Amino acid sequence: MTVIRAADARRSETASGIMTTFASPTQGGAERSLWRVDARPGAVGPVHNFDVEQVWTWIEGAATVELGGEKYAVAAGDTVVMPARTARQVLADPAAGYTAVVTASAGARAMSADGADLGVPPWIG
Repeated sequence: MTVIRAADARRSETASGIMTTFASPTQGGAERSLWRVDARPGAVGPVHNFDVEQVWTWIEGAATVELGGEKYAVAAGDTVVMPARTARQVLADPAAGYTAVVTASAGARAMSADGADLGVPPWIG
């Protein structure tokens, strides 16, 4: 059993938010990655996709999720299952931003909108 203390959680910052890794292959030796996303109000994530399914649950705030050509308004308590290889973009509520907890298979690889391999993000690896 591995215990990962709050003080040891890894933080990665991008233009649209902060990802805090709770567990991953390099943090606790987990087979799945688990992280929190804290998006600033009005933050717009990039259009991208992953080679594996991701499950997002919103715990604070709200967002618009553009997934496979459809738009979904989500708020605290909502969960979105994002299929593999499906274009997605998450837009934070302009007033509140959002906090979500996300899980995906370890080693999940991100791809840009044009299909270029972006590798394994640091919050997943």
